[in-house]
Amino acid sequence: MIATITDIDVHRPQREALAGPAARVMLKSPDAPPGLLDGAWWPRSRDLLRELPALVAVLDDALGSRITRIAVNPEHWPVIPRKIPVAGHVVKAGWFKEQDPHKLLLLSYSAGRYDLLVIPPHTSADAAARLMAAATDAAGRPLTASALIAEEEVRHGTTAVGRALDPDESKEYEGGATSTHIGVPDRPSRLLVGM
Repeated sequence: MIATITDIDVHRPQREALAGPAARVMLKSPDAPPGLLDGAWWPRSRDLLRELPALVAVLDDALGSRITRIAVNPEHWPVIPRKIPVAGHVVKAGWFKEQDPHKLLLLSYSAGRYDLLVIPPHTSADAAARLMAAATDAAGRPLTASALIAEEEVRHGTTAVGRALDPDESKEYEGGATSTHIGVPDRPSRLLVGM
């Protein structure tokens, strides 16, 4: 049985209270082999100033290192501030049109680079749970962030924002390809903070 994100209750110590709701993020287990993605993040909006502080606070604690820079594709982020204040430090933000539009790149001097699938904010909880499981599945096929989003749309007949595809759109996305199974990771992933 696949557990949805809302079924998972994980507590973590917090150094200081977060201003808003906790970040919804899941990372691969530390012993997982390297891949195209290191985890998934499901923000509540497309406002980096509002969403990034909670994510960085969680990751700083989990990694034991500060996130210092991020990069996004501007396609889904209406405003990309150059500097974002986060729990006692500043994260520098950049953008690259060449970067996968569904990926967030995070950099830390001591922890290195992390690539996270960005699940669109209005995605249903069930779809978000499947996407988080797929992004953290160490035994799964290595797919880009956009490929995971597209596969979710094809397999479950909804767009990443939860709108049902009409039959013509579904056929267009399928392209005659056989579908593959997205399952729960064999190794436990780390849901850092739930809902």
